[in-house]
Amino acid sequence: MTEQPTTHDRQPHDREPPDREPGRRPPQRLSTKEAAERLGVKPETLYAYVSRGLLSSHRLQGRRGSTFDAEEVDALARRGRNVRPATGDEPPATPGAVSLRTGITLITDDHYYFRGVPAVELALTRGYEEAAHWLWTGGTRHGVRFTAPEGALAAADRAVTALPAYSTLTDRLRVAAVAAAAADPLRFDLSPSTVTGAAGGLIATLVDALPLAGNRTRRPSGAIARRLWSRLAPQAADDPSISVLQTALVLLIDHDLAASTLAARVAASARAHPYAVVSAALGTVEGQLHGGASGLAHRMLSEVLQRGSAAPVVSDHLRAGRPVPGLGHRLYAGEDPRATALFGLLERVPRAEPVLAAARDVVAASARDVPAHANVDLALAVLSVATGMPAEAGETVFSVARTAGWIAHALEEYAESPLRMRPRGRYDGPMPPQPLP
Repeated sequence: MTEQPTTHDRQPHDREPPDREPGRRPPQRLSTKEAAERLGVKPETLYAYVSRGLLSSHRLQGRRGSTFDAEEVDALARRGRNVRPATGDEPPATPGAVSLRTGITLITDDHYYFRGVPAVELALTRGYEEAAHWLWTGGTRHGVRFTAPEGALAAADRAVTALPAYSTLTDRLRVAAVAAAAADPLRFDLSPSTVTGAAGGLIATLVDALPLAGNRTRRPSGAIARRLWSRLAPQAADDPSISVLQTALVLLIDHDLAASTLAARVAASARAHPYAVVSAALGTVEGQLHGGASGLAHRMLSEVLQRGSAAPVVSDHLRAGRPVPGLGHRLYAGEDPRATALFGLLERVPRAEPVLAAARDVVAASARDVPAHANVDLALAVLSVATGMPAEAGETVFSVARTAGWIAHALEEYAESPLRMRPRGRYDGPMPPQPLP
Protein backbone atom coordinates (compact mmCIF):
# COMPACT_ATOMS: atom_id res chain seq x y z
CA MET A 1 0.00 0.00 0.00
CA THR A 2 1.29 3.45 -0.85
CA GLU A 3 2.29 5.26 2.32
CA GLN A 4 -0.16 8.02 3.24
CA PRO A 5 0.94 11.48 4.40
CA THR A 6 0.69 12.12 8.11
CA THR A 7 -2.30 14.26 8.99
CA HIS A 8 -2.00 14.58 12.75
CA ASP A 9 -0.79 18.20 12.50
CA ARG A 10 -3.31 19.27 9.88
CA GLN A 11 -6.81 20.59 10.29
CA PRO A 12 -9.61 18.47 8.79
CA HIS A 13 -10.12 21.01 5.99
CA ASP A 14 -6.44 20.96 4.99
CA ARG A 15 -6.69 17.77 2.91
CA GLU A 16 -5.28 17.57 -0.56
CA PRO A 17 -7.88 17.19 -3.30
CA PRO A 18 -8.20 13.64 -4.67
CA ASP A 19 -6.27 12.76 -7.80
CA ARG A 20 -8.21 12.97 -11.06
CA GLU A 21 -8.07 10.71 -14.06
CA PRO A 22 -5.52 11.72 -16.71
CA GLY A 23 -7.05 13.74 -19.52
CA ARG A 24 -10.03 14.97 -17.52
CA ARG A 25 -10.64 18.69 -17.19
CA PRO A 26 -9.61 20.11 -13.81
CA PRO A 27 -12.62 20.22 -11.48
CA GLN A 28 -14.27 23.55 -10.76
CA ARG A 29 -13.30 24.74 -7.32
CA LEU A 30 -15.32 27.08 -5.14
CA SER A 31 -14.17 29.55 -2.53
CA THR A 32 -15.42 29.20 1.03
CA LYS A 33 -17.98 31.95 0.43
CA GLU A 34 -19.20 30.41 -2.85
CA ALA A 35 -19.52 26.92 -1.35
CA ALA A 36 -21.37 28.22 1.71
CA GLU A 37 -23.80 30.21 -0.47
CA ARG A 38 -24.42 27.21 -2.74
CA LEU A 39 -25.32 25.11 0.32
CA GLY A 40 -27.15 27.92 2.10
CA VAL A 41 -25.09 27.68 5.27
CA LYS A 42 -22.57 29.75 7.21
CA PRO A 43 -18.81 29.29 6.61
CA GLU A 44 -18.52 27.81 10.11
CA THR A 45 -21.04 25.13 9.17
CA LEU A 46 -19.16 24.46 5.96
CA TYR A 47 -16.05 23.54 7.93
CA ALA A 48 -18.18 21.45 10.27
CA TYR A 49 -19.19 19.45 7.19
CA VAL A 50 -15.50 18.93 6.42
CA SER A 51 -14.70 17.79 9.96
CA ARG A 52 -17.53 15.23 9.76
CA GLY A 53 -16.35 13.84 6.45
CA LEU A 54 -19.24 15.23 4.39
CA LEU A 55 -16.91 17.42 2.30
CA SER A 56 -13.22 17.62 1.47
CA SER A 57 -11.29 20.85 0.99
CA HIS A 58 -7.89 22.13 -0.11
CA ARG A 59 -5.93 24.82 1.72
CA LEU A 60 -4.50 27.48 -0.61
CA GLN A 61 -0.76 27.92 -0.10
CA GLY A 62 0.20 31.41 1.04
CA ARG A 63 -3.43 32.54 1.21
CA ARG A 64 -6.23 32.42 3.72
CA GLY A 65 -9.19 30.13 3.21
CA SER A 66 -9.79 26.89 1.36
CA THR A 67 -11.35 25.74 -1.89
CA PHE A 68 -14.02 23.10 -2.42
CA ASP A 69 -14.85 20.72 -5.27
CA ALA A 70 -18.01 22.09 -6.92
CA GLU A 71 -19.29 18.60 -7.84
CA GLU A 72 -18.93 17.45 -4.25
CA VAL A 73 -20.72 20.55 -2.94
CA ASP A 74 -23.56 20.09 -5.43
CA ALA A 75 -23.90 16.40 -4.51
CA LEU A 76 -24.24 17.33 -0.83
CA ALA A 77 -26.80 20.00 -1.71
CA ARG A 78 -28.86 17.46 -3.68
CA ARG A 79 -28.84 15.00 -0.77
CA GLY A 80 -29.97 17.75 1.58
CA ARG A 81 -33.08 18.48 -0.53
CA ASN A 82 -34.43 14.98 0.00
CA VAL A 83 -34.72 15.16 3.79
CA ARG A 84 -36.55 17.16 6.41
CA PRO A 85 -34.96 20.62 6.72
CA ALA A 86 -32.49 20.75 9.57
CA THR A 87 -33.04 23.02 12.52
CA GLY A 88 -30.90 26.14 12.41
CA ASP A 89 -27.67 25.86 10.49
CA GLU A 90 -26.88 22.14 10.90
CA PRO A 91 -25.57 19.66 8.30
CA PRO A 92 -28.31 17.72 6.50
CA ALA A 93 -29.07 14.41 8.21
CA THR A 94 -29.24 12.22 5.13
CA PRO A 95 -29.13 8.42 5.00
CA GLY A 96 -25.65 7.30 4.01
CA ALA A 97 -24.26 10.82 4.34
CA VAL A 98 -20.92 9.60 5.66
CA SER A 99 -18.28 10.44 3.06
CA LEU A 100 -14.69 9.37 3.65
CA ARG A 101 -11.78 9.70 1.31
CA THR A 102 -10.44 6.27 0.40
CA GLY A 103 -8.07 5.04 -2.26
CA ILE A 104 -9.17 1.40 -2.10
CA THR A 105 -12.39 0.87 -4.06
CA LEU A 106 -14.18 2.91 -6.72
CA ILE A 107 -17.70 1.89 -7.83
CA THR A 108 -18.99 3.64 -10.94
CA ASP A 109 -21.05 2.84 -14.05
CA ASP A 110 -21.87 -0.72 -12.91
CA HIS A 111 -18.17 -1.58 -12.50
CA TYR A 112 -15.82 -1.50 -9.56
CA TYR A 113 -12.07 -1.09 -9.20
CA PHE A 114 -9.43 -1.82 -6.58
CA ARG A 115 -6.89 1.03 -6.57
CA GLY A 116 -7.89 1.80 -10.16
CA VAL A 117 -7.51 -1.81 -11.33
CA PRO A 118 -10.67 -3.56 -12.64
CA ALA A 119 -11.65 -5.79 -9.72
CA VAL A 120 -13.08 -8.56 -11.88
CA GLU A 121 -9.93 -8.71 -14.00
CA LEU A 122 -7.81 -8.89 -10.86
CA ALA A 123 -9.98 -11.67 -9.42
CA LEU A 124 -9.72 -13.75 -12.59
CA THR A 125 -5.93 -13.53 -12.72
CA ARG A 126 -4.66 -13.35 -9.12
CA GLY A 127 -4.99 -15.53 -6.05
CA TYR A 128 -6.52 -14.23 -2.84
CA GLU A 129 -3.28 -13.93 -0.86
CA GLU A 130 -1.50 -12.14 -3.69
CA ALA A 131 -4.41 -9.72 -4.15
CA ALA A 132 -4.60 -9.02 -0.42
CA HIS A 133 -0.86 -8.38 -0.14
CA TRP A 134 -1.03 -5.99 -3.09
CA LEU A 135 -4.01 -4.16 -1.59
CA TRP A 136 -2.14 -3.68 1.69
CA THR A 137 1.31 -2.78 0.39
CA GLY A 138 1.04 -1.76 -3.27
CA GLY A 139 3.64 -4.44 -4.07
CA THR A 140 3.31 -7.89 -5.61
CA ARG A 141 4.59 -11.17 -4.19
CA HIS A 142 3.95 -14.17 -6.39
CA GLY A 143 3.14 -17.33 -4.52
CA VAL A 144 2.63 -15.58 -1.17
CA ARG A 145 0.99 -17.82 1.45
CA PHE A 146 -0.59 -16.91 4.79
CA THR A 147 0.47 -19.06 7.73
CA ALA A 148 -1.20 -19.20 11.13
CA PRO A 149 1.23 -18.53 14.01
CA GLU A 150 1.49 -21.63 16.19
CA GLY A 151 0.46 -19.88 19.41
CA ALA A 152 -2.45 -18.04 17.81
CA LEU A 153 -3.83 -21.18 16.19
CA ALA A 154 -3.52 -23.18 19.41
CA ALA A 155 -5.42 -20.49 21.31
CA ALA A 156 -8.07 -20.26 18.60
CA ASP A 157 -8.48 -24.05 18.52
CA ARG A 158 -9.10 -24.16 22.27
CA ALA A 159 -11.58 -21.29 22.12
CA VAL A 160 -13.50 -22.64 19.14
CA THR A 161 -13.64 -26.16 20.58
CA ALA A 162 -15.24 -24.78 23.74
CA LEU A 163 -18.22 -23.38 21.83
CA PRO A 164 -21.57 -25.21 21.79
CA ALA A 165 -22.03 -27.65 18.92
CA TYR A 166 -24.78 -25.51 17.42
CA SER A 167 -22.52 -22.44 17.12
CA THR A 168 -22.42 -20.89 13.67
CA LEU A 169 -19.31 -20.56 11.56
CA THR A 170 -19.41 -16.81 12.14
CA ASP A 171 -19.46 -17.46 15.90
CA ARG A 172 -16.29 -19.48 15.44
CA LEU A 173 -14.63 -16.79 13.34
CA ARG A 174 -15.34 -14.14 15.96
CA VAL A 175 -14.02 -16.28 18.81
CA ALA A 176 -10.93 -17.23 16.79
CA ALA A 177 -10.17 -13.54 16.14
CA VAL A 178 -10.31 -12.72 19.86
CA ALA A 179 -8.15 -15.72 20.78
CA ALA A 180 -5.57 -14.85 18.12
CA ALA A 181 -5.40 -11.29 19.47
CA ALA A 182 -4.72 -12.50 23.00
CA ALA A 183 -1.85 -14.62 21.68
CA ASP A 184 -0.14 -11.71 19.91
CA PRO A 185 1.88 -9.47 22.25
CA LEU A 186 2.63 -7.10 19.35
CA ARG A 187 -1.00 -6.45 18.48
CA PHE A 188 -0.81 -2.81 19.63
CA ASP A 189 2.01 -2.04 17.20
CA LEU A 190 0.15 -0.23 14.41
CA SER A 191 3.09 0.26 12.07
CA PRO A 192 2.16 -0.86 8.53
CA SER A 193 4.66 -3.73 8.35
CA THR A 194 3.53 -5.18 11.69
CA VAL A 195 -0.15 -4.81 10.81
CA THR A 196 0.21 -6.54 7.43
CA GLY A 197 2.26 -9.33 8.98
CA ALA A 198 -0.37 -9.89 11.64
CA ALA A 199 -3.16 -9.71 9.06
CA GLY A 200 -1.88 -12.64 7.02
CA GLY A 201 -1.51 -14.74 10.16
CA LEU A 202 -4.99 -13.75 11.33
CA ILE A 203 -6.67 -14.76 8.07
CA ALA A 204 -4.88 -18.12 8.17
CA THR A 205 -5.91 -18.59 11.81
CA LEU A 206 -9.56 -17.79 11.08
CA VAL A 207 -9.67 -20.44 8.36
CA ASP A 208 -7.57 -23.11 10.06
CA ALA A 209 -9.52 -22.86 13.31
CA LEU A 210 -12.79 -23.80 11.58
CA PRO A 211 -13.80 -27.46 11.92
CA LEU A 212 -13.11 -29.73 8.94
CA ALA A 213 -16.12 -30.74 6.84
CA GLY A 214 -17.04 -34.25 5.81
CA ASN A 215 -14.84 -37.10 7.04
CA ARG A 216 -11.57 -35.19 6.84
CA THR A 217 -9.12 -35.65 9.69
CA ARG A 218 -6.07 -33.75 8.43
CA ARG A 219 -5.76 -30.05 7.85
CA PRO A 220 -4.72 -29.35 4.26
CA SER A 221 -2.00 -26.84 3.50
CA GLY A 222 -1.59 -24.48 0.57
CA ALA A 223 -3.72 -21.57 -0.58
CA ILE A 224 -6.45 -20.09 1.60
CA ALA A 225 -9.08 -21.10 -0.97
CA ARG A 226 -8.23 -24.81 -0.67
CA ARG A 227 -8.02 -24.66 3.10
CA LEU A 228 -11.38 -22.90 3.30
CA TRP A 229 -12.92 -25.42 0.92
CA SER A 230 -12.01 -28.25 3.33
CA ARG A 231 -14.01 -26.45 6.06
CA LEU A 232 -17.12 -25.86 3.96
CA ALA A 233 -17.57 -28.64 1.39
CA PRO A 234 -17.93 -32.33 2.27
CA GLN A 235 -16.73 -33.36 -1.18
CA ALA A 236 -13.20 -33.23 -2.54
CA ALA A 237 -12.32 -30.11 -4.47
CA ASP A 238 -12.08 -30.09 -8.25
CA ASP A 239 -10.17 -27.38 -10.09
CA PRO A 240 -13.22 -25.58 -11.59
CA SER A 241 -14.90 -25.37 -8.17
CA ILE A 242 -11.74 -24.14 -6.46
CA SER A 243 -11.43 -21.52 -9.20
CA VAL A 244 -14.92 -20.23 -8.33
CA LEU A 245 -14.08 -20.03 -4.63
CA GLN A 246 -10.70 -18.41 -5.28
CA THR A 247 -12.28 -15.80 -7.54
CA ALA A 248 -15.08 -15.14 -5.06
CA LEU A 249 -12.55 -14.44 -2.32
CA VAL A 250 -10.85 -11.78 -4.43
CA LEU A 251 -14.11 -10.27 -5.69
CA LEU A 252 -15.33 -9.89 -2.10
CA ILE A 253 -12.15 -8.37 -0.62
CA ASP A 254 -13.75 -4.93 -0.56
CA HIS A 255 -16.81 -3.04 -1.78
CA ASP A 256 -16.39 0.54 -0.60
CA LEU A 257 -17.89 1.56 2.75
CA ALA A 258 -20.29 -1.29 3.44
CA ALA A 259 -21.62 -1.48 7.00
CA SER A 260 -18.90 -3.85 8.24
CA THR A 261 -16.16 -1.77 6.61
CA LEU A 262 -17.45 1.40 8.23
CA ALA A 263 -17.41 -0.41 11.59
CA ALA A 264 -13.81 -1.42 10.92
CA ARG A 265 -12.82 2.16 10.15
CA VAL A 266 -14.53 3.51 13.26
CA ALA A 267 -12.56 0.99 15.36
CA ALA A 268 -9.34 1.89 13.57
CA SER A 269 -10.07 5.59 14.10
CA ALA A 270 -10.01 4.88 17.83
CA ARG A 271 -6.66 3.15 17.24
CA ALA A 272 -7.99 -0.33 17.96
CA HIS A 273 -5.48 -3.00 16.95
CA PRO A 274 -6.15 -4.97 13.73
CA TYR A 275 -7.68 -7.96 15.55
CA ALA A 276 -10.18 -5.66 17.26
CA VAL A 277 -10.88 -3.97 13.91
CA VAL A 278 -11.77 -7.33 12.39
CA SER A 279 -13.84 -8.26 15.47
CA ALA A 280 -15.87 -5.06 15.14
CA ALA A 281 -16.50 -5.77 11.48
CA LEU A 282 -17.46 -9.41 12.12
CA GLY A 283 -20.07 -8.23 14.62
CA THR A 284 -21.66 -6.13 11.89
CA VAL A 285 -21.57 -8.99 9.38
CA GLU A 286 -23.96 -10.93 11.58
CA GLY A 287 -26.69 -8.41 10.84
CA GLN A 288 -29.42 -10.04 8.81
CA LEU A 289 -29.23 -7.26 6.23
CA HIS A 290 -25.52 -7.76 5.58
CA GLY A 291 -23.66 -11.06 5.79
CA GLY A 292 -26.64 -13.36 6.07
CA ALA A 293 -28.14 -12.52 2.67
CA SER A 294 -26.45 -15.42 0.86
CA GLY A 295 -27.89 -17.88 3.37
CA LEU A 296 -31.41 -16.76 2.47
CA ALA A 297 -30.58 -17.22 -1.22
CA HIS A 298 -29.16 -20.70 -0.46
CA ARG A 299 -32.42 -21.81 1.17
CA MET A 300 -34.46 -20.31 -1.65
CA LEU A 301 -32.51 -22.17 -4.36
CA SER A 302 -32.81 -25.42 -2.41
CA GLU A 303 -36.57 -24.94 -2.35
CA VAL A 304 -36.68 -24.14 -6.07
CA LEU A 305 -34.85 -27.39 -6.82
CA GLN A 306 -37.20 -29.30 -4.56
CA ARG A 307 -40.36 -27.84 -6.08
CA GLY A 308 -39.08 -27.88 -9.66
CA SER A 309 -39.86 -24.26 -10.49
CA ALA A 310 -38.98 -20.78 -9.24
CA ALA A 311 -42.45 -19.32 -9.85
CA PRO A 312 -44.19 -20.69 -6.72
CA VAL A 313 -41.17 -19.92 -4.54
CA VAL A 314 -40.98 -16.32 -5.77
CA SER A 315 -44.74 -16.04 -5.32
CA ASP A 316 -44.50 -17.23 -1.71
CA HIS A 317 -41.84 -14.62 -0.92
CA LEU A 318 -43.91 -11.83 -2.42
CA ARG A 319 -47.10 -13.02 -0.73
CA ALA A 320 -45.35 -12.93 2.64
CA GLY A 321 -44.04 -9.43 1.93
CA ARG A 322 -40.43 -10.61 1.75
CA PRO A 323 -37.98 -9.50 -0.95
CA VAL A 324 -36.69 -12.24 -3.21
CA PRO A 325 -33.15 -13.06 -1.96
CA GLY A 326 -30.18 -12.60 -4.24
CA LEU A 327 -31.67 -9.89 -6.45
CA GLY A 328 -30.73 -6.25 -6.88
CA HIS A 329 -28.03 -4.03 -5.45
CA ARG A 330 -28.32 -0.37 -4.53
CA LEU A 331 -24.97 0.45 -6.19
CA TYR A 332 -25.65 -1.20 -9.56
CA ALA A 333 -28.40 -0.48 -12.07
CA GLY A 334 -27.76 -3.77 -13.86
CA GLU A 335 -26.37 -7.11 -12.75
CA ASP A 336 -23.81 -7.10 -9.97
CA PRO A 337 -20.45 -7.54 -11.79
CA ARG A 338 -19.37 -9.99 -9.09
CA ALA A 339 -22.34 -12.20 -9.89
CA THR A 340 -21.63 -11.97 -13.62
CA ALA A 341 -18.05 -13.15 -13.12
CA LEU A 342 -18.99 -16.01 -10.80
CA PHE A 343 -21.85 -17.23 -13.01
CA GLY A 344 -19.40 -17.45 -15.89
CA LEU A 345 -17.07 -19.66 -13.85
CA LEU A 346 -19.93 -21.73 -12.44
CA GLU A 347 -20.87 -22.72 -15.99
CA ARG A 348 -17.65 -24.78 -16.01
CA VAL A 349 -18.69 -26.74 -12.90
CA PRO A 350 -20.84 -29.70 -14.08
CA ARG A 351 -22.57 -30.26 -10.73
CA ALA A 352 -23.59 -26.60 -10.63
CA GLU A 353 -25.65 -26.80 -13.82
CA PRO A 354 -29.08 -27.48 -12.25
CA VAL A 355 -28.55 -24.94 -9.48
CA LEU A 356 -27.39 -22.32 -11.96
CA ALA A 357 -30.53 -22.98 -14.01
CA ALA A 358 -32.62 -22.55 -10.85
CA ALA A 359 -30.96 -19.21 -10.13
CA ARG A 360 -31.69 -17.97 -13.64
CA ASP A 361 -35.25 -19.19 -13.25
CA VAL A 362 -35.57 -17.04 -10.12
CA VAL A 363 -34.35 -13.98 -12.02
CA ALA A 364 -36.74 -14.65 -14.90
CA ALA A 365 -39.71 -15.26 -12.60
CA SER A 366 -39.02 -12.01 -10.76
CA ALA A 367 -38.58 -9.90 -13.90
CA ARG A 368 -42.02 -10.17 -15.47
CA ASP A 369 -43.07 -6.59 -14.73
CA VAL A 370 -39.82 -4.88 -13.67
CA PRO A 371 -36.18 -5.69 -14.44
CA ALA A 372 -34.49 -8.07 -12.00
CA HIS A 373 -30.76 -8.61 -11.70
CA ALA A 374 -28.74 -11.15 -9.76
CA ASN A 375 -26.30 -10.04 -7.09
CA VAL A 376 -23.27 -11.75 -5.59
CA ASP A 377 -25.34 -13.43 -2.86
CA LEU A 378 -27.23 -15.45 -5.47
CA ALA A 379 -23.95 -16.51 -7.09
CA LEU A 380 -22.52 -17.60 -3.73
CA ALA A 381 -25.71 -19.55 -3.10
CA VAL A 382 -25.31 -21.41 -6.40
CA LEU A 383 -21.82 -22.46 -5.31
CA SER A 384 -22.88 -23.52 -1.81
CA VAL A 385 -25.96 -25.49 -2.92
CA ALA A 386 -24.15 -27.20 -5.81
CA THR A 387 -21.24 -28.36 -3.66
CA GLY A 388 -23.17 -29.44 -0.57
CA MET A 389 -21.93 -26.58 1.61
CA PRO A 390 -24.11 -25.38 4.50
CA ALA A 391 -26.38 -22.38 4.08
CA GLU A 392 -23.97 -20.19 6.07
CA ALA A 393 -21.07 -20.93 3.73
CA GLY A 394 -21.59 -17.75 1.72
CA GLU A 395 -21.40 -15.63 4.86
CA THR A 396 -18.18 -17.42 5.83
CA VAL A 397 -16.61 -16.86 2.41
CA PHE A 398 -17.63 -13.20 2.63
CA SER A 399 -16.13 -12.78 6.12
CA VAL A 400 -12.81 -14.42 5.31
CA ALA A 401 -12.49 -12.52 2.04
CA ARG A 402 -13.49 -9.17 3.50
CA THR A 403 -10.97 -9.48 6.36
CA ALA A 404 -8.29 -8.39 3.88
CA GLY A 405 -10.35 -5.36 2.93
CA TRP A 406 -11.01 -4.42 6.56
CA ILE A 407 -7.26 -4.48 7.16
CA ALA A 408 -6.69 -2.28 4.09
CA HIS A 409 -9.18 0.26 5.44
CA ALA A 410 -7.59 0.08 8.89
CA LEU A 411 -4.21 0.90 7.36
CA GLU A 412 -5.77 3.93 5.67
CA GLU A 413 -7.47 5.01 8.87
CA TYR A 414 -4.31 4.64 10.97
CA ALA A 415 -2.75 7.31 8.72
CA GLU A 416 -5.57 9.76 9.46
CA SER A 417 -6.15 11.91 12.53
CA PRO A 418 -7.43 9.72 15.38
CA LEU A 419 -11.06 9.80 16.50
CA ARG A 420 -12.11 11.82 13.47
CA MET A 421 -15.33 9.83 13.05
CA ARG A 422 -17.15 11.29 16.01
CA PRO A 423 -20.61 12.31 14.80
CA ARG A 424 -22.61 14.74 16.86
CA GLY A 425 -26.15 13.81 17.76
CA ARG A 426 -29.07 16.09 16.91
CA TYR A 427 -30.92 16.05 20.22
CA ASP A 428 -34.72 15.82 19.91
CA GLY A 429 -35.64 14.88 23.49
CA PRO A 430 -37.34 17.00 26.15
CA MET A 431 -35.62 20.32 26.69
CA PRO A 432 -34.06 20.93 30.12
CA PRO A 433 -34.67 21.53 32.89
CA GLN A 434 -36.88 18.52 33.55
CA PRO A 435 -37.89 17.25 37.02
CA LEU A 436 -35.99 14.32 38.49
CA PRO A 437 -37.71 10.99 37.77
